[in-house]
Amino acid sequence: MRLKPSFLLFAASLPSASARRAPIANVASSKRTFLKNAPSIQSLLSLPARGGNLPVPSSPQTLTQASTLDSCDAPLISDIEMLSNMLAEVVLRENPVVYDYYTRFRKLGMDRAADPDDPEPFQLMKQLAIDISPRDTLGVMKTFCIALNLVNAAEVHHRMRLIRDNERGLEHVHVGPLPMVEDGIRGTMEILLEEGHSKDKIFERLLRQKNEIVLTAHPTEVNRKTILRKYRIISELLAHLERPDLHPFERAEALNNLRGIISAIWGADEIRRVKPTVQKEAAGGCAVIESVLWDAVPSYLRKLDAQCRVTLGKKLPVDAAPVKFASWIGGDRDGNPNCTPEVTVEVVTHQRLRAAKLFLADLNELYSELAISSRFSKELEELAASVKHSDDAREKYRRVIGHLRKRLVRTIKECEYKLHSLSDSAIHFVSAEKTYGALEGWEDVEPIIKSDDLMTPMRIIYDSLVQTGFELVADGLVSDIIRRIAVFGMTMVPLDIREESTKHTMALDAITRYLGMGSYKEWDEEARLNWLQSELNNKRPLFRIRDIEQNILRLDPDVKKTLMVFKIASELDPESLGAYVISQGQTASDVLAVMLLQKQFGMTKGNGKLMRVVPLFETLNDLINSPQQLEKLFSITSYVGSINGKQEVMVGYSDSAKDAGRLAACWAQYTAQEAMAKVADKYGIELTFFHGKGGTVGRGGNPALYRAILSHPPHTINGRFRVTEQGEMIRQNFGTKEISERSLDIYTSALLRESFTKRVEPKQEWRDRMDRISQVSCAAYRHTVRDDPRFVPYFRQATPELELGRLNIGSRPSKRNPKGGVESLRAIPWTFAWAQTRMHLSAWLGVGDGLRSENEEDKKILREMYEEWPWFREIISLISMLLSKTDFSITKNYDDLLVDPDLMSLGNEVRNKLVETRQAVIDVSGAKDISGPHIQLMRASSIIRNPYVDSINVVQAEILKVLRNMPEDDSPDLTPELKAIKSVRNDALLLSIKGIAQGMKNSG
Repeated sequence: MRLKPSFLLFAASLPSASARRAPIANVASSKRTFLKNAPSIQSLLSLPARGGNLPVPSSPQTLTQASTLDSCDAPLISDIEMLSNMLAEVVLRENPVVYDYYTRFRKLGMDRAADPDDPEPFQLMKQLAIDISPRDTLGVMKTFCIALNLVNAAEVHHRMRLIRDNERGLEHVHVGPLPMVEDGIRGTMEILLEEGHSKDKIFERLLRQKNEIVLTAHPTEVNRKTILRKYRIISELLAHLERPDLHPFERAEALNNLRGIISAIWGADEIRRVKPTVQKEAAGGCAVIESVLWDAVPSYLRKLDAQCRVTLGKKLPVDAAPVKFASWIGGDRDGNPNCTPEVTVEVVTHQRLRAAKLFLADLNELYSELAISSRFSKELEELAASVKHSDDAREKYRRVIGHLRKRLVRTIKECEYKLHSLSDSAIHFVSAEKTYGALEGWEDVEPIIKSDDLMTPMRIIYDSLVQTGFELVADGLVSDIIRRIAVFGMTMVPLDIREESTKHTMALDAITRYLGMGSYKEWDEEARLNWLQSELNNKRPLFRIRDIEQNILRLDPDVKKTLMVFKIASELDPESLGAYVISQGQTASDVLAVMLLQKQFGMTKGNGKLMRVVPLFETLNDLINSPQQLEKLFSITSYVGSINGKQEVMVGYSDSAKDAGRLAACWAQYTAQEAMAKVADKYGIELTFFHGKGGTVGRGGNPALYRAILSHPPHTINGRFRVTEQGEMIRQNFGTKEISERSLDIYTSALLRESFTKRVEPKQEWRDRMDRISQVSCAAYRHTVRDDPRFVPYFRQATPELELGRLNIGSRPSKRNPKGGVESLRAIPWTFAWAQTRMHLSAWLGVGDGLRSENEEDKKILREMYEEWPWFREIISLISMLLSKTDFSITKNYDDLLVDPDLMSLGNEVRNKLVETRQAVIDVSGAKDISGPHIQLMRASSIIRNPYVDSINVVQAEILKVLRNMPEDDSPDLTPELKAIKSVRNDALLLSIKGIAQGMKNSG
């Protein structure tokens, strides 16, 4: 049964506050059969597409990926209705006028969704936005913002409900701990076995693959951490309410808890009043690990182990870690003056402190559990005998664990002491004196610094339990602790350092000038490479390190800061650090410069402190030239000898798209990775690509993660995949334990499937067409963005780009160069601003020009590329999805209210390009042209969200118009009364920005 849009709008509408509360719907499970009844992802890789509608995975899709809603989504509608009723009660009680405006706006939004071609609802919506008072505007925006967050919370729960319903509806000879979906490890293993691959080969590939997810603090999460926690609890309570054994009182209690949380959210200030520090951003990253991943990771690995036993007949090694985590938060100093060397030390120390406390809590629990007094292995006996001063004479597991607990207390105390010594430390913690004072004797033991210091005794405990008949005990908490050590180590996450290449150039320039050798900055590439190689082979340092601290070198403060980063890195334990990423990487000398600076501070391969150096190629030209730069690096014998035959390269998706447009950037990324992989093969180097992707399509993101990994260029992954997860995507993919396990399953299965999949190699005529498309689309994109003098003022007038900085969602400035224009604007606010106005220009500008052709042979080949080439089809599919989120009338309303008359012509031209791009995409994909400017390529998610988001957009445009016409803050015309009104309108604007970001489900 399909649910019609009219039913959805009715079901999700707000009834009066006195209406009865809708119960959770008890809907029959969806009866879907895996592999047999539904088209598979393999069809995306090898079979032609039909009629423009791409085959979908057999697994239940998230709402955002479904093309429509059907009966299995009825529980979601019921949840939304129930939560909406609860919000209605609160709003009606607190402010009946706001409630009235909210319901009127929403009714108009529903009318517009029901008949997109009827202009009347939109006109009435615009008039209502003019009539509403500033204070009521704030209340309405707050209500819409909460309502959309509640929809998202309900969908988080619904994602896992669909998986469970699908699982219950399957009839299999055997069951498994992981869901039987194609984009999961269980389904992938079944597919690979059906294709004839051996169990041994599958298991070998699984053990060999390496996936590292890098958490970044890129400012795209618009919600405060305390508010996010409340929405997570709402999702958990929705799951709790579905328990079949729930007592009526427990149900009533859960419903009251929901009402209480929603009421608390209404009463909270959802606006960040102060910009977060780097330390607080890092603490937020730690919170994700502590509250979710610390439990989700061992839980998933336990299930993966069980699945390997069931499907492959093999046991996963207890210390296997196919997925790991790293972080940029506290090490990413590219354009962020707030990320100082001292901050990096503080963040690393805090992460080590948190890891030690978490492991101590685990060992406290294990100490209580392992009261075994007989049957120990020889190794355990010897380890226990080495522990002095213990009361646990017979219970030897406890003797060992007790000693480890004392060492962890020593670790905690040393970290706390170090944090205390940082006088301006922005991180607060509970002293170990009160919490762990009972563990006497910690002063006499050594702290645990290395992961092996904890892993080795834990492995001895595990092996002893297995050897002496306690395998079930070993497979419990002991295994979980070992898996946490393997994934998180003693540092929680290793910290990458990122710095812009010009910073290293300026540092070396200051050094060569001081040494009287001339200006490094003015040397050409050949001269730089010759000097760098000579100095790398020279045992003599360039200068004494203490000369920096005493300022004998008379360095510029920025240069000194750059050099001090290497000093603090040399003093940290190597396990605390990951890669050194060079942003704006262009040349081989950029890499050797960092190698030389590491050598200067004693970071060498010999002492294990040498960080791997990762160039980040992020503009069109840099991507095109990247293979040549790798060729230069790998031809330097001393460099190859220092990297152990391994090289990592980061591919920038955000900045390349902002530089050249979507299609040109995608093709440059594809060809650059292909060419770099060939260079690495030529020199026998194991190459790992680090993918710097954002959450949005315009920044390289893809909501269909499994399919995205499978569509990467052939021979570029090879079981190794490193990728960034940032901002709102961290919450969406790792916000709850269940969702985290599902995300880990998708990552693991995608890498496994990719290693066996025979990829489509593009024909030469396809490559020729992509070269033409890339050139034409790039020229069209740059003509508008760079060459048209109207563009920059139009962009700043037609979008809330200038106002985004007030959100306080990140510690770094929105521009690398505060005095620069659009070219210096970071990719996140660039994408964020266009998403707010529903234009999404950054994702499609230039696409229509590139795809459009009057040549029939070209059209035929483009259609062939779409049908037979998964990479090309995935690009077009993603652009289609973004085009479905654009709204012609809403973007025009921003122009009508905000843009100067002499710039209006550019807005009309851009919207004409939008129409042309839609048609070009439809022509290539063969999709049917759905009439109406508002519902092109509609997704089911929009059916629910658009009535909310449309209203917010209309109100936001009106707020911007009023605010921009009010006196400046330092103007004498700004009376106290006007100042108060302006403050309220500013808050309403910020809430509107948050609301649209929630409705679009991405921001940057």
